[in-house]
Amino acid sequence: MTTYPSQSVFSLYRRMVTSEKNMFSFQERKAIKQILKEYYLLHPQQLTLPGHSIEDKLYIIQILLNEIGLGKASVLSVLFMEPIKNNYLTVSEIEQKFKTPLDSIIGGMQRVEELYERSFSLETENFRKLLLTFAQDVRVILMMIAERLYFMRILDKFPADMQQSMARECSFLYAPLAHRMGLYSIKSEMEDLSLKYTNREIYREIAQKLNETKRSRDKYIEEFITPLKEKLGKEIKYPFEIKGRTKSIYSIYSKILKQNTPFENIYDLFAIRIILDVPLEKEKMICWQVYSIVTDMYQPNPKRLRDWLSIPKSNGYESLHITVLGPQNKWVEIQIRTTRMDEIAEKGLAAHWKYKGIKGESGMDEWLKNIRDILENPDLNAVDFMDEFKLNLYDQEVFVFTPAGDLHKLPKGATVLDFAYLIHSNLGSKCIGAKINKERNVPIKYVLKNGDQVEILTSPSQKPNPSWLNIVVTSKAKSKIRQALKDIEFKDAEIGREILLRRFKNWKIELEEGKLSRLAKKKGYKTVSDFYQAIAHEKIDMLLIRDAYLDLDRHETGAEQAEPRSAETFSKETPAEELSSKEDVLIIGQNLKNVDYTLAKCCQPIYGDDIFGFVSVGGGIKIHRTTCPNAPQLISKYGYRIIKAQWAGRSGGTQYPITLYIVGKDDIGIVTNITSLISKEKNILLRSISVDSNAGVFQGNLTIMVNDANDLDSIIKKIKQVKGVLNISRTKSLTQNNQ
Repeated sequence: MTTYPSQSVFSLYRRMVTSEKNMFSFQERKAIKQILKEYYLLHPQQLTLPGHSIEDKLYIIQILLNEIGLGKASVLSVLFMEPIKNNYLTVSEIEQKFKTPLDSIIGGMQRVEELYERSFSLETENFRKLLLTFAQDVRVILMMIAERLYFMRILDKFPADMQQSMARECSFLYAPLAHRMGLYSIKSEMEDLSLKYTNREIYREIAQKLNETKRSRDKYIEEFITPLKEKLGKEIKYPFEIKGRTKSIYSIYSKILKQNTPFENIYDLFAIRIILDVPLEKEKMICWQVYSIVTDMYQPNPKRLRDWLSIPKSNGYESLHITVLGPQNKWVEIQIRTTRMDEIAEKGLAAHWKYKGIKGESGMDEWLKNIRDILENPDLNAVDFMDEFKLNLYDQEVFVFTPAGDLHKLPKGATVLDFAYLIHSNLGSKCIGAKINKERNVPIKYVLKNGDQVEILTSPSQKPNPSWLNIVVTSKAKSKIRQALKDIEFKDAEIGREILLRRFKNWKIELEEGKLSRLAKKKGYKTVSDFYQAIAHEKIDMLLIRDAYLDLDRHETGAEQAEPRSAETFSKETPAEELSSKEDVLIIGQNLKNVDYTLAKCCQPIYGDDIFGFVSVGGGIKIHRTTCPNAPQLISKYGYRIIKAQWAGRSGGTQYPITLYIVGKDDIGIVTNITSLISKEKNILLRSISVDSNAGVFQGNLTIMVNDANDLDSIIKKIKQVKGVLNISRTKSLTQNNQ
């Protein structure tokens, strides 16, 4: 059934077209009316939620015109957004008909709408910044503020389950944005309405305790200011202005929470601001002079004196606060500051963009300044300014989503690899690419775009390489890659050293570290570590190393007379301790041995596992597997207590208890097959087994004694092949934070 606009719609329409006499010509008014009439006849509204009818849009336009001060382009965008979305009109058609550019506004509204559909994390600072980035045109943000204000005013019409979430969103997102743009009355109204729906009892209680209307409170402030203005006019030679205001219900509620005090102990229900236009060198003197005048007129509360002139706040805030007892025995807060201090204070109110006395985000500063000038000066042509202004505040940042909807910020130019390292170091080291927006696979060097949803793809065989340093732009990623490369070099050097030791032992050649160091330099290597790495990478023939070492030995022990050396230049060369083949050798830190250590119970490390050391509070060292469930927490919180550790020598004689968790089909004889398999292994001993069966599936814990990780891997592979075994793994201990 076709629905027609109600009489109230026509009334709102007339108010819109007559609110600004020069906004629309007679022909343009006719065109608007004709387009809307034809569109809504063809597209009757079937609304499931309030706030989206043509009537609602006209109410929003009233807010834009009367309370914010936007003009023609914004009005047209609100009116024709629906016809454009439904392909009834194009942006270019509207621009030609009304001679007004709309592309930036319509494009911004569409991008923001897409952002809302994608994001699952609206209540974050990053989402707030991403919203600004997607909007681009500042008018889009102002239009959204107007829309949310209207929604809050009619929130009773929305379903009960939506009221809470909309109120929270308004409080977190749109009220701060309104404040940052100088829309102070809108910000206060949003906060009060949000509190009304999120905490009705508190709202009603504070409203009742105020016990007077806003009009009466405003009257009281005027009575307070009048004699004060006369007194200051006589005794202060510099220009000044006095602003008075009453605290909103939300502001009072915030005071109650912040001060942890009941309503009756809140002094500053009324606030007066005295702003002085004085030279920089006389700021403090004149502010204290005003303080003296105020306290002569009204009784001060010394406990409520706040001197941020002598010692400014960390965000640069400077002001002098005093609470005095005004007429009718009511406490009034007075803030005394200069115009310079007031500018810093206003910019410092922004939660994220704090003004710290240095040049901050120049785009934001300029934006805020211009917005306030427009909103506070009715003589400026806001329409002309808005038509030319574009919001490009965050052209140095990019915001991307995880598959779960979490939002992360990176610098512009960041790649998939940067994002992987931002999430986790291990994820970065194993990264081979990513899936963007669930559609296409991209390499690690893909440059991220605003709003991308990034799913990192990994491979266990992937390793960092030096070329990665040219791909990433974040300092964190560069640092993690350099550390990973060092770790790889260290491991390669250890492998090379083990190869060399083993070959020299087979040749029955005694290896001296001092001679080897001289040989490495003779071969052109800067360090012995580089020499070991070359051996590991098979870049050097071992026979050539042997011959060169022996030649060096023969040359140094020959008949030639050695050059005399002074005792001052003599340095003792201690040959490295030969690794015992009868016991495990653990090298901790800088090749330290025989250090007191214990193996952590939380991950049960054994010979051959990748490990690290953790210096406990008692001074001992606990050895953890790198895959320990506690490892991420230990590394992030106590990185300064992490030391390198590795196995060396051979595992001989020492056996380690390992618990395996087995899941399988409840089949007759499966346990017998497993135990029989273990009993045939020479180096493995079965210590205990416990099995529980339920619904055709058995779960069991199997404790065995093994020599090293190789034996463990071997037996796990064999057990996996037993018929009926579904999964087998090393159990994770229930012990947590076993430090």
